[in-house]
Amino acid sequence: MTVSLEQLRRCHVAVDLGAARTRVYVKGLGLVVDEPSVAAVNTRTGSLIAVGALAEQMTGRTPDYIRVARPVSGGTVIDIEMAQRMLRHLLGEKLRRQLRRKPRLRAAACTPHDSDPLAQRAAVETLIGLGARRVELVDTLIAAAVGCGLPVEQPVGSMIMVCGAATTQIAVLSLGSIVTAARIPIGGDAIDHAVIQHLRQHHELMLPSQSVRPLQLALSGNGLTPYGPATTEIHGRDVATGLARSVHVDTAALRQAFETPLTAVHDGVGKVLRDCPPDLVADLADRGIVMVGGSALLPGLDQMLRDATGMPVQIAERPDVCSVLGLGAMLDGKIQPLVLNPLAA
Repeated sequence: MTVSLEQLRRCHVAVDLGAARTRVYVKGLGLVVDEPSVAAVNTRTGSLIAVGALAEQMTGRTPDYIRVARPVSGGTVIDIEMAQRMLRHLLGEKLRRQLRRKPRLRAAACTPHDSDPLAQRAAVETLIGLGARRVELVDTLIAAAVGCGLPVEQPVGSMIMVCGAATTQIAVLSLGSIVTAARIPIGGDAIDHAVIQHLRQHHELMLPSQSVRPLQLALSGNGLTPYGPATTEIHGRDVATGLARSVHVDTAALRQAFETPLTAVHDGVGKVLRDCPPDLVADLADRGIVMVGGSALLPGLDQMLRDATGMPVQIAERPDVCSVLGLGAMLDGKIQPLVLNPLAA
């Protein structure tokens, strides 16, 4: 999966197919699509009812003949046909006609680090089905590092953590390449599940899946710090009676429920640092870790990393769109490789 910057400059469109959201960057137009990776299908007729945000609102609220599908899981396309149909509707007829005018449409796509050949092939087939003649694959870690402004092409160490919905990817980069990396099957979805299980076991309360993320964002300020509120009111459904009920949950217990699945992320950071050359670790002690991805805003994650590693941790300015913006910067030719002049003999 090695691709040169010259090849990327010839591409017309960049796609980031994530488990949570799909983003499309068109050369000359910028970011044109940023929608949830969800499609609602009528199982009787096979027709597509809704895609994106509208389809996500239908989750858990549909009759039997409507199925809400997620064609992408963990950054890997698991249903190529559904992913193609979803992308067609997200792009819209006007933009698709504009792209079809390109004589040889080239596309670039993000793929997770260490993805297997079948996953890479699925991403290629998805974009070829949309009319792309050639597809270039770029590692998500490199694209995200470029998108958040890290000096990837310089001979200095940069550490990045891509916090996705299904996986967390950690890497140390230098001279435009990955020095050492780890991919952990823990993401925002695992943390959502931990919160739901905590409320069910300790408070006999069932929380709707779409209410977990607003709850986390409400606590992301000072709610999960020792100086925040001691309790938080949460609305849900009683497990026994099925009636609506509100409970006051101890914020410290919620903090522990958040941190339990994140221990694997902490172990992954330690593994990457142990495998990293000492000179680069010295760079990282000053530069720290940059967090990107939609789950980077989870409350307590950055503070947990600071406490565990003793390194500075910062969240990128727009962490959710760093990957696709990095691909877009490569397409627009804003990234220049480091030119090494060979010594004269």
